[in-house]
Amino acid sequence: MSLREFFYLPINASSHGHEIDMMIYLIHFLMFALFFGWGIYFFIAVFKFRKRANHKANYHGVHSHISSYLEVGIVVFEALLLVGFSLPFWSKQVSALPNRPNAVNVRVNAEQFAWNVHYPGADGIFGNTDIEFFDKQTNPMGIDPNDPNGKDDFTTINQLHLPIGRPVIIDLTSRDVIHSFFIPVMRVKQDAIPGLSIPVWFTPTKSGKWEIACAQLCGIGHYYMRGNVIVHHEDEYDAWLAKHAVSADAEGSEEYDDFWN
Repeated sequence: MSLREFFYLPINASSHGHEIDMMIYLIHFLMFALFFGWGIYFFIAVFKFRKRANHKANYHGVHSHISSYLEVGIVVFEALLLVGFSLPFWSKQVSALPNRPNAVNVRVNAEQFAWNVHYPGADGIFGNTDIEFFDKQTNPMGIDPNDPNGKDDFTTINQLHLPIGRPVIIDLTSRDVIHSFFIPVMRVKQDAIPGLSIPVWFTPTKSGKWEIACAQLCGIGHYYMRGNVIVHHEDEYDAWLAKHAVSADAEGSEEYDDFWN
């Protein structure tokens, strides 16, 4: 049994997932050590200082410094987790977005109770958006139909299509309440907040279909706010993107992906 299976973690399908898993392992090992260590100490203290063996109270206390050493050791271990793992990982994965020409950029706008995904089309340039053009059924992202850059833009609902092996930058926002964009296999979780555009990025390393969940209680329909992330091989993704971009350009409207496409 692997450590991932021991901790009941889902498979890792992103390039940074192993670093998150490592922090989870180390933190839990520390918690296990503290749990068993303090449990043993508790039973020793109960037995050693029982009333039958200690008729008279001892007001001098213990003279050993073992407990102080243990406390210092725990602090050092926690500092190592923070400085040695958490902060470098945050700096690399959260604070710094990838500056690569092959990066894929999409926008995700959450609402009760769905994920609206906006693709920039084959040209890789997003068209302008404005609330004036918003229509819940035909234009949920409010894409300006008069903007040339938006002619090949298209949207999907609850379906996020991505290529394998390329960095993906997702700009998250929400149009109503706070949601939380959660893809367990990608080790990605980020709040989507109304009025803010929050970037999150990762690099898929496995092809397949997995669940997108909302990890923030967002209303009575929170339980069914689910989507799918479908990771394609490069040629499959390029063909899928070209098909939908051409269709959106020809029809002059947004196209909604069905469950199986």
